[in-house]
Amino acid sequence: MADPEKKATDTSPLLVSGGAAPDTAVHTDEFSSLPPSEAEILREQVKLTERNVNFLELFRYTGQFDKLLLILGTISAIAEGCMRPLMTIVFGQITDLFATYTRQVPYDDFYYGHGTLNSTEYYYNTTYESSYNSTESFYYNQTEPAYFNSTMYGFGEFISPDFFQREVNRLTVYLVIIGIADVLLSYFATFLFIDRGEVISARIREKYLEATLRQNVGYFDKVGTGEITSRISADAILIQEGISEKVGYCIANFATLIAGFIVGMVRSYKLALILSSMLALMVVSFSIGSQNMKRSIRRSLSGYSVGGTLAEEVLASVRNVQAFGIQERLALRYDSHLIVTEVYGLRAGICLGIMSGIMWFGIFGADAIAFFTAPMYIQQGELTVGRVVTVLLTITHGAFAMSHIAPHFKAFTSASAAGSKVYSTIDRPSAIDSKDATGSTLSELKGEIELQDIKFIYPSRPNVVVMEDFNLKIPAGKTVALVGASGSGKSTIVGIIERFYKPVRGSITLDGNDITGLNIRWLRSKISLVSQEPTLFSTTVYENVEQGLIGSEYEHASAEEKRQLVIEACKQANAYSFITALPEGFETPVGERGFLLSGGQKQRVAIARAIVSNPKILLLDEATSALDTKSEGIVQEALDRAAKNRTTIVIAHRLSTIKDADLIVVMKRGVIVESGTHNELLEKKSEYYELVQSQKIEKEKKALISGEITSSSSASETDSSSTLEEKFVDSDDEKLEKVKTRVTVKGDSAAFSDIDSAELATVVEEEKEYSTSDLIKFIGGISAPENKYILMGVACSFIQGMSYPALGEFYGHAVQGLQFAFTDPDRMYSQTYTYAGLFIFLAFLLLATTTSAVSLYSYVAQRLVRRIRYQMFRYLLRQDIEFYDRDENTTGVLTMSLARDAQSIDGLSGATFGQIMNSLVNVVSSAVLAIIIAYKLGLVCVACVPLMVLSGFFRFWVLSKFEETVKKSHEASASYACEAAAAIKTVVSLTREDDVLEHYHDTLRSQTLNSRAASRKSAILYGIAQGMQYFITALAFWYGGNLLRVREYGLLEFYIAYMSVIFGAQGAGIVFSFASDMGKARLAASNIKKLFMREPVVDSWSTAGADPQDVQGNLEFKDVVFRYPTRPTVSVLNKLNLTVKSGQYVALVGASGCGKSTTIGMIESFYRPNSGQILLDGVDISTFNVNAYRSHMALVSQEPTLYAGTIRDNVKLGSPEEDISDEAMIEACKQSNIHDFIMSLPDGYETLVGSKGTLLSGGQKQRVAIARALIRQPKILLLDEATSALDSESEKIVQAALDVAAKGRTTIAIAHRLSTIQGADVIYVFDQGVVVEAGTHQELLAKRGKYYELVQMQALEEMQ
Repeated sequence: MADPEKKATDTSPLLVSGGAAPDTAVHTDEFSSLPPSEAEILREQVKLTERNVNFLELFRYTGQFDKLLLILGTISAIAEGCMRPLMTIVFGQITDLFATYTRQVPYDDFYYGHGTLNSTEYYYNTTYESSYNSTESFYYNQTEPAYFNSTMYGFGEFISPDFFQREVNRLTVYLVIIGIADVLLSYFATFLFIDRGEVISARIREKYLEATLRQNVGYFDKVGTGEITSRISADAILIQEGISEKVGYCIANFATLIAGFIVGMVRSYKLALILSSMLALMVVSFSIGSQNMKRSIRRSLSGYSVGGTLAEEVLASVRNVQAFGIQERLALRYDSHLIVTEVYGLRAGICLGIMSGIMWFGIFGADAIAFFTAPMYIQQGELTVGRVVTVLLTITHGAFAMSHIAPHFKAFTSASAAGSKVYSTIDRPSAIDSKDATGSTLSELKGEIELQDIKFIYPSRPNVVVMEDFNLKIPAGKTVALVGASGSGKSTIVGIIERFYKPVRGSITLDGNDITGLNIRWLRSKISLVSQEPTLFSTTVYENVEQGLIGSEYEHASAEEKRQLVIEACKQANAYSFITALPEGFETPVGERGFLLSGGQKQRVAIARAIVSNPKILLLDEATSALDTKSEGIVQEALDRAAKNRTTIVIAHRLSTIKDADLIVVMKRGVIVESGTHNELLEKKSEYYELVQSQKIEKEKKALISGEITSSSSASETDSSSTLEEKFVDSDDEKLEKVKTRVTVKGDSAAFSDIDSAELATVVEEEKEYSTSDLIKFIGGISAPENKYILMGVACSFIQGMSYPALGEFYGHAVQGLQFAFTDPDRMYSQTYTYAGLFIFLAFLLLATTTSAVSLYSYVAQRLVRRIRYQMFRYLLRQDIEFYDRDENTTGVLTMSLARDAQSIDGLSGATFGQIMNSLVNVVSSAVLAIIIAYKLGLVCVACVPLMVLSGFFRFWVLSKFEETVKKSHEASASYACEAAAAIKTVVSLTREDDVLEHYHDTLRSQTLNSRAASRKSAILYGIAQGMQYFITALAFWYGGNLLRVREYGLLEFYIAYMSVIFGAQGAGIVFSFASDMGKARLAASNIKKLFMREPVVDSWSTAGADPQDVQGNLEFKDVVFRYPTRPTVSVLNKLNLTVKSGQYVALVGASGCGKSTTIGMIESFYRPNSGQILLDGVDISTFNVNAYRSHMALVSQEPTLYAGTIRDNVKLGSPEEDISDEAMIEACKQSNIHDFIMSLPDGYETLVGSKGTLLSGGQKQRVAIARALIRQPKILLLDEATSALDSESEKIVQAALDVAAKGRTTIAIAHRLSTIQGADVIYVFDQGVVVEAGTHQELLAKRGKYYELVQMQALEEMQ
């Protein structure tokens, strides 16, 4: 659990860097130091204006058909809401009937069987009789002219028991009819609102994703992918909940309020107006409270969106997190954002508590006012008891209706607050709109590009000028290479040609036309980009390559023609052989972000995607950086062929790949320092010459290559010139380095005969189901620290619930008191005023208890939600890497679960939980009171309540099952949207926006259609539960009338029992209006418990195992066999044997997918071998405590991972000690050649790196990552392509630093650039999961085996 004292504020570094909302990050004086014109260009790229969305605006995307259905739903809800006031009219008639009938017999026979009054005492004298008859004549003639006349219930007439029973039967039938109507109307209203809510929220999701994909790339430098995932999942769900069935409930209750007021006005406008004063108080409190709630909820959502971005970054780089053992530190950082969410969530809860308290005060205050004023009106002959009861019940029902609205009110304010966030993006005008249809196109494109007087500043780092007065002309059809140090502006050129960003000054022309005047989609369709970190999408290999055809002339070609183009492109990119060797060939899924392929395989697929459309302009930003030597040579040859007759811009750190370029431009700090061909620049012996020299492989190897290799080649002249290619492609590229997909373990068991059964158990994990009671105990355990507050809240809820039977008791006695208006006025005033006073007491009591209960529950809820999110995050980071390899555990899905599951628990807490507790106490206490006062009537009516409960429970059950289906489809759509947003540069450069949206639309449409059947079942069950209230009321009247007819009970007993049972029935009905929330909460609790109960094989929480003592750094693999758990039929390591001695520098080389990175993963103990042993200093690493073991090593991976925050935060994350000194940090940065660059920045070590480090170049990110590794002072250093993203100059310095750092420690490096590992003590050459050669650089060259061939591929031409 996080330190409760740990504070976070709205201005914490991560909030400022990640948040887009004004609540978290306000762009005020960021650009004040720049000229106004430049500041405006930068400001428009990042500015996000917060919109204040009112509730009706959430229905912006309703079509005509939707409006028609919503109108029908509204009419149904209004009609359903009018049923209760109709019931009160019938109730008033029955009250007068009962009063008249009971007046005809001695009082003693009716009231408790004792002589409260003597046998000759009657309720009304003749004076009142005449006024009663005349007023009631008017009353009944107005409502039932066919049945009532001036003498029907007159006091001069005797009502026989048979006539009395007939009247009771007739009025009971009316109630049954009202009940049937309510069932049908509730069904239509609920179904229509649920269905349209689903449809409209799906449209909002689509519009949000569409708007997100339109935004300029600078916007994403400020808004993280996690925030986008939160918006499209958690916030969209809040909107859906706010515009679905809850709208129908509230319209119905509002209709009850209005219709009740109208009926009250018709019956007695004076009394109705007096009582409505309390309604006015309630409305005013709602109006003020809702604004405060909305503001707080919006701040709460802003806080979480930043936490969500951090969570997404961390989960996307979980290998890095586990390698450094920084799970707890990142969890605490995540928790710091949850504090912001908690504080504002609690404020919203307190607002709701005060509103609810005032509402209950108004309800009971209205009762008090009624019984203070009614006696006077009755004595004056203006009202009858029946009319008083009718007016009072209609107004009270209206007030109760408002109380039913209150728990749903949070859903509306949350929806509006979420809508403000979502609509702010939807309505944001993009500075560079990828969907803009304006702009011209060129009929004939040559491809000449010219940059003129360019000044460029990144909008997220306005104090750093990247380029100033930059000029470059790229001739059509030529290849221009850009080389230089990291951060010199090479990738920036690609960004502005692709129009990802706007330069603040200058222009870029294409064939003489300013590109800002060209249609942006047309422009991007003519350019293909292969970036430094290639992004693939979670689909098949074939579909990834086919996406390169979007926007091209082949977009609408036949399927066969497309397939031929894809296959040809894959052959050119040297990807065809390894693709066809995959289990499903071209139809093999590549996983999220392509993680099922090795780095080299991903890059080759990305190159195939780039060249498949035969583009006019090709941008290669380190396109071969992730390839092994052999693949690079072959792919480079393919790229050289592809570059013919088209404009090609190449960014390269490996100078061997660009020596044939038509023009080489050497850049330094945004300025061109020299340019020319390879030979021209070498002759100058300046910057380029120095870069070449730093990459030159030792003279001995050159001599060997130029002399011995030549003779070797001629000696084997008879072999095909492609022997090398065939040999390597056929053997090395067939195997995936991480071959992961789900396997169904069934059928022929022989296929798995060699697979350990325990391994299969990890593939298919049994989904355990938990009972509701288990889940309640589980959530109760999580909220245990707040148990005292829960008990205080329950005590307040108990008092609230008891108010219903108290209401029945008070009503009965107060109505009884009104009977003495003319026989004993003093007694009437005394009795009614006494109970009016008790109503006032009840009003103040409920004001206090309701406010306290909702506030307490809100506090508990916010603490619980924060604790669940924090613990979920911790449990997610506890899981081993195998958990993250599974298809169902993508980053998008897990990020959504963090946001959604805790939110679902929150949906059943606070005011909702208070209302449920209140209703449960109400049901039980009302039933008990009814049975005590009139046990026959009570038992019969209470026996019907289970029918309501049963229909409500079935609805809950249906919705619980339905939620599981919905969750899966929501996860799929959210994961897809998250993936698209995370790869925004790739999406827009491929002009895939429409393709992404179409796929997303289809996913949401399928989801909506699947929801419809469950929505129908849910709605009909809700309708039955609602109708049961009227059926129970009808039964109470009918059976009560029978008991009254035979004089078994009097009016007082009937009223108390009736009011108790009816309000109890309403309480039961209210509980199940939350069935949807219950269903979501139950599923969320089940998901959370499953996660908490899962124990990973490699458990970072385990305290078992020894702590490695006096680590020397000797590593040994003994016959290690390994298969990835998600693909147990493919062996990745095949009885691997290798030895690494203490202090040695060992290099692992080989083709992509041969098992090098897997070996690093095994050393890091990410997985356990299927057989064999991995030994550290002679001890099996599986016997060590995993955290203690990992603390002795550091990992620098191929794709560096930084987290939103400052450079200081990121470097210090590497240290096992949280309070590491700045001196140690600076020393680590100096060793990794990043210190000088950091100090050149305006904010130094406090510079924000942005989400995933996007504000730094690839090389800068890599050097920060290396500094983070070196600050650990590790015994074992693991370098997985640690210098792949560095330019030659930085690589040389960093490599020297790494060489120094390697002294005294064991270092294992994976490298494709052989110049970086030629000094290694031992080089292991991998092939298909085994070591085929081992030795020093010279020894392996002398063998003339695989290593020799790899070196040949990388040799630079002879330097003069």
